[in-house]
Amino acid sequence: MPNDYFQFQQFRIAQGACAQKVSTDACLLGAAADLAGATRVLDIGTGTGLLALMAAQRAPGARVEAVELDPAAAAQAARNVAASPWPGRVAVHPLSLAAYAATGPGQFSHIICNPPFFRRSLAPPDAARATARHEGAGSLTFEALAGFAEAHLAPGGSLTVLLPPPEMQAFAEVARASGLAVQAQLAVQHRPGGRTTRSIWQFGAAAPGAPRASTLVIQEADGQYSAEFRELLAEFYLAFGSVQPR
Repeated sequence: MPNDYFQFQQFRIAQGACAQKVSTDACLLGAAADLAGATRVLDIGTGTGLLALMAAQRAPGARVEAVELDPAAAAQAARNVAASPWPGRVAVHPLSLAAYAATGPGQFSHIICNPPFFRRSLAPPDAARATARHEGAGSLTFEALAGFAEAHLAPGGSLTVLLPPPEMQAFAEVARASGLAVQAQLAVQHRPGGRTTRSIWQFGAAAPGAPRASTLVIQEADGQYSAEFRELLAEFYLAFGSVQPR
């Protein structure tokens, strides 16, 4: 059974009230998203608040907004933010994306999201977990996410999304229809030479040339974490604290 909290180097994530617990997927997205020059960041579907707090740590000059549909998860995210070093820079909104859009939130330099991605599989019986993991169980569809990003990204802004490869291809088609092009592609593999299990892609209004493509291997053949994975999470995981940050 998962712990009811996860301790990072600079903050703690309590997660007992959230359907989706802290995961390697979320940590990878929070660490890999290009937040260079970030001034205003939006985390869509924040859950525990993890991605919002990672963004606050990585982009000390940025204001971070977080949206969460589930009231219990939003309340827990707000408590995690209040207990963090950055309570004045992170705001949690207990709203659907559509309701948040209706407030006139303005433009963002970066939007990050780990959206529901089990589009055709059997949904779990727990309603909160279904909403978090399955498109169609809640209101965060690919079309809604891409449409919001197209309307609310600042000039030069970017949307970074984590999905399994087939779902990423589907999302890329939806994003293209909304005027968003693929700018960078990160393929995540568990072991060297293995299949890509997750894709982290960056989208924006302009894509000069071919997208930047790279691969991240989580573990070496001997089961040890790779140097690249340790370096990426060096500023977050307690066990990696001795690694020099990027």
